[in-house]
Amino acid sequence: MIDKGRVLAEFLELIGIRCSTHDEREVGDLLTKRLQELGGTVHEDKAGEALGGNCGNLVADFPATEGQEDRPTVMLTAHMDCVEPCADIHPIRENGIIRSDGTTILGGDDKAGVTAILEALRQLRERSIPHGPLQVVFTVAEENGVHGSQHLDSSLLHADMGFTLDTHGHPGVMSYKAPGKNQIHIHIAGKAAHAGVEPEKGINAIKAAGELLVDAPQGRIDAETTCNVGRIVGGSATNVVADSCDIYYESRSRDKEKLDTITQRIVDHFKLGEEGTGCKITAEVSPDYGPYEIPQDAPAIEVARRAAEKLGFPIELEESGGGSDANHFNTYGVPTVVLGVGMTNCHTKEEYIEEADLYDAAAWALAIVMESAARAR
Repeated sequence: MIDKGRVLAEFLELIGIRCSTHDEREVGDLLTKRLQELGGTVHEDKAGEALGGNCGNLVADFPATEGQEDRPTVMLTAHMDCVEPCADIHPIRENGIIRSDGTTILGGDDKAGVTAILEALRQLRERSIPHGPLQVVFTVAEENGVHGSQHLDSSLLHADMGFTLDTHGHPGVMSYKAPGKNQIHIHIAGKAAHAGVEPEKGINAIKAAGELLVDAPQGRIDAETTCNVGRIVGGSATNVVADSCDIYYESRSRDKEKLDTITQRIVDHFKLGEEGTGCKITAEVSPDYGPYEIPQDAPAIEVARRAAEKLGFPIELEESGGGSDANHFNTYGVPTVVLGVGMTNCHTKEEYIEEADLYDAAAWALAIVMESAARAR
């Protein structure tokens, strides 16, 4: 039986800790202590150093109970960081819902996942529930492009299946397919000149960017492919013809070939614009993560499905439009499905979560571990 009072108290405690991307040290130290108290051997990798942050990913190993050593190793994961603004969060509880007061995010993304995992571990320990080997991974720097898990020391992983508690929807929702994403940096170099004295001697890079953006690929390309212009930076002063402009794009697709195609379309579109604008244009592509698809009859999905069925949760398999740590875990060879924990309107100040989803997410995580213990490796 999930301890609802404890789950609620821990969730409220965790969202009260500011945990900006690259500044997860305070919550990382707290979680390290709690994982150790629950019997885990905790390893912190060097991802923080590589990313310029102050905390690495936490990978905790929990041994199997006696007689369960041959069961599959299950990995439960969530991320520690939040989007901004995540300081001085003042939650409001009303009619079974926890929301922010409108001045910050709430932090259910992904403190809901962290809380669920900790409660599952406590239930296993307190009730002496038989289970196979467990790994718990709490990552850093998820919110700025899933870079924490990208830099995770994958040699620490040895799980047979993984479950990332980090998506919208009530417990019972599972994402089995997700896109890969590329970052595309377009740099346009024009020519500076005095804007009031001799503007005709300049070549305005911002104007060139505007002309090229009019018919550049943008938005939804097809059912599983999108691209987006997210940021434009250019010029130095209003009295100087802008000699530079930088455009920051992203491309996504659940199909690797389509991801490569739309990325190349964007690059080619701007490169071909050199001749018409008189500017020098370069493009740099930086892959964030690759797409993945888990077969719907894979052990990870079957275990999560059976656990949800036993709890009476409606099951929904979905194809996601967003990335998560699961993209990298699947690349590392751990088949990982993403589980719904109830987060709603995340990444906004209107974020909220139903209290029932907090408790159900913990119950589902626990049931997954118990269901996996019924399977032979």
